[in-house]
Amino acid sequence: MKLADLETRIKAGGIDTVIVAFPDVFGRLVGKRFVGRYFLDHVVHGGTHGCNYLLAVNIEMDPQDGFKLASWDRGFGDFEMQPDANTIRVLPWLPATALVLCDTVAHDGKRHSVSLVAEAPRSVLKRQLERLEERKLVCQIASELEFYLFNTTYSGAFAAGYRGLTPSSDYRIDYHILQPGRDEALFRAIRNQMGQAEVPVESSKGEWSRGQHEINFEHATPLEMADRHVIFKQGVKEISETHGKSVTFMAKYAASEAGNSCHIHSSLWGDGANLFWDPKTHGGSTLFRQFLGGLLKYSPELCYFYAPTINSYKRYQSGSWAPTKMAWAVDNRTVGFRVVGQGKSFRIENRMPGADANPYLAFAATIAAGLAGVEEGLDCGEEYRGNAYVDAKLAGLPKSLQGAVESLDASAFCRREFGDHVVDYYAHTGRLEVQAFGDAVTDWERVRYFERI
Repeated sequence: MKLADLETRIKAGGIDTVIVAFPDVFGRLVGKRFVGRYFLDHVVHGGTHGCNYLLAVNIEMDPQDGFKLASWDRGFGDFEMQPDANTIRVLPWLPATALVLCDTVAHDGKRHSVSLVAEAPRSVLKRQLERLEERKLVCQIASELEFYLFNTTYSGAFAAGYRGLTPSSDYRIDYHILQPGRDEALFRAIRNQMGQAEVPVESSKGEWSRGQHEINFEHATPLEMADRHVIFKQGVKEISETHGKSVTFMAKYAASEAGNSCHIHSSLWGDGANLFWDPKTHGGSTLFRQFLGGLLKYSPELCYFYAPTINSYKRYQSGSWAPTKMAWAVDNRTVGFRVVGQGKSFRIENRMPGADANPYLAFAATIAAGLAGVEEGLDCGEEYRGNAYVDAKLAGLPKSLQGAVESLDASAFCRREFGDHVVDYYAHTGRLEVQAFGDAVTDWERVRYFERI
């Protein structure tokens, strides 16, 4: 929606509320709701403020120590939230409400060489898009999200301690039409209302596990796709609640079921052509092979950006539909990088990220690794053939959040491409999550040790 259209609808009374928000480190939307007329008079051009602790809290909103960006010692001041008018859209699942996403800017405008807060996820992705622009390249990208649907509201799930929840199907429903039809009223609402909110959806389908579903988006450029991704996650939760349901995007909800993936499909374009495709050989171009070579080399160091939680690493299991090894192949779901399509649709599917990944960071990591492969003239090597899960010769991923954080922190590549302050920020964020889990007493421990120790 153009700003002029929003202004017309606000003045006519069709829109009375504007959500002004930005994506935090977890990919959540945080911000404020403004009265429509106030938004037009004061916020759309002047921006608003938000406490900088929003980039220094854990997922429970507790302020955390050890950040240079924001701290008690610095008084937890404000940063500016600058609306990006290109992101304005109406949210049809909320009455008379529009949304605009923001960039975060250092309050005094001088903290960094540029005004954007470099650690903010949207800023991290924008830096990589600048590198593409310098090379006159355009990335086309799409995320495909999986999630579990349950026959209870979020309040009901919370009251139950998230235990004993009833999945929306009685058995596995991968590509099934029958049982997902029970929830077609919900999925029709999601598909149609997302389109109205300028988050165009291609399709929805049942996934492998009980109550698991997948929704695919139309591809776009990375910033637009990441914006759509976070709006989609927010919207699906809100729409599901109105239908008496709840969803989870946890990477691994249950040990006995498949994890939730966020496969990322990417290709590089120039002058209207897919530069990954070589029309002479009807296969991958040199650019494709170099980009894929970079993904293979550097993705283990970037794993934190694909798998940012303790739970993320429970998804990486043999035979689980999630990758465990660094290998590529054409249309092979046992490898980390699956190559699919022909001609304009030829692309790399990065199967590493889970549905808990922050899309801005996951897209930035994908672009950074691929461009490094181009700059270094790497090659992806021969296509892997066989079952990568059982091949001990292949390099693997970090096996825990702790391992991923240490790989990120020690990576000269990451520090070169993202900057020390960004790497330090995310490494510290990851370590705090590891510490929080280490301090927790789990149900597993009580069952195992209460009587028998």
